[in-house]
Amino acid sequence: MQCTEQKINLLDFDRRGMESFFEGLGAKAFNGRNVLKWIHKHGVTDFDAMTDLSKPLRGQLKAIAEVRVPEIVFEQPALDGTHKWVLELDCNNRIESVFIPEPNRSTLCISSQVGCALDCSFCSTAQQGFNRNLTAAEIIGQVWVAERELGKSLTNVVLMGMGEPLANFDPVVTATNIMQDDLAYMLSKYRVTISTSGIVPALKQLKALSEVSLAVSLHAPTNELRDQLVPINRKYPLEELIPACRDYLRGDKRRKVTWEYVMLDGVNDSDKQAKQLIRLLEGTPSKVNLIPFNPFPGTGYRCSPPERIDAFRQRLVKAGIVTTTRKTRGEDIDAACGQLVGRVKDQSRRELKHSGGVVR
Repeated sequence: MQCTEQKINLLDFDRRGMESFFEGLGAKAFNGRNVLKWIHKHGVTDFDAMTDLSKPLRGQLKAIAEVRVPEIVFEQPALDGTHKWVLELDCNNRIESVFIPEPNRSTLCISSQVGCALDCSFCSTAQQGFNRNLTAAEIIGQVWVAERELGKSLTNVVLMGMGEPLANFDPVVTATNIMQDDLAYMLSKYRVTISTSGIVPALKQLKALSEVSLAVSLHAPTNELRDQLVPINRKYPLEELIPACRDYLRGDKRRKVTWEYVMLDGVNDSDKQAKQLIRLLEGTPSKVNLIPFNPFPGTGYRCSPPERIDAFRQRLVKAGIVTTTRKTRGEDIDAACGQLVGRVKDQSRRELKHSGGVVR
């Protein structure tokens, strides 16, 4: 895809936005609802196939609008059923989406930015720097593409891919609205999850506008260590983050915050740190997800040994905290978030260089 002026992409609109768009054309709001259903529930992108629209309206749409989805430029299936796509956007920007099948659910992990600006020291995506935010169309487009490729509906969507979702607030909220809409993907608020490193003001704003589930990239039980691993903690320390997360849950007894905790050998995996984590989460409905670190080129970290991870988990479980260890999936593919897109980009540069092309 090139950096060219394009038509209005209808993937950018949730139900309210679609109704407003059609009213702006002089049409009735119900036409917007019908188009939303055609695009997301039926996967139709050709306006001529939307037979409940009048011919003049279809002609009007073709002149000014389109349904433009991300383009798959590379895909990598794993032996365990995990499937990773590299998707190309405009201006040669690329992102990743990952499908993770399980016996009772099918989860898609999607990106919210091209790269990431938060510079977490253990993250492969952070090493690539930040390019730009995704549009709502580019976020929901990952869901649209995955369902078409898989030929089935997803049960869960998590915004845990490339980028910090709450640093791209409005497009992320629009996209999650579409995911939950009965005219689109019909996902419950418990099956759409936003993962954040802890941008507290945006988290408070999210509570007022959305009911999606919350995951937090915690990775350390103290400010001193988290400042090193997750630099945004210097701006929004644990004394602000934990109460904001607790407040996000208020009014819904079914909810828990999922705390993501990557296990780094000799860094955050000691018995003492397990005790500190237990004290930190006291009084907050919580689920801890221990994540074995997936090394990537150039990292100085190693994954905690399995026995250390298990001992850490057992301490949390004995304290009454629901704790799971994330299964290592896609071991035969580039599983670290951002790792595959980086390798595809490097390969593309080599190919262009060898062919005499110019990389922008």
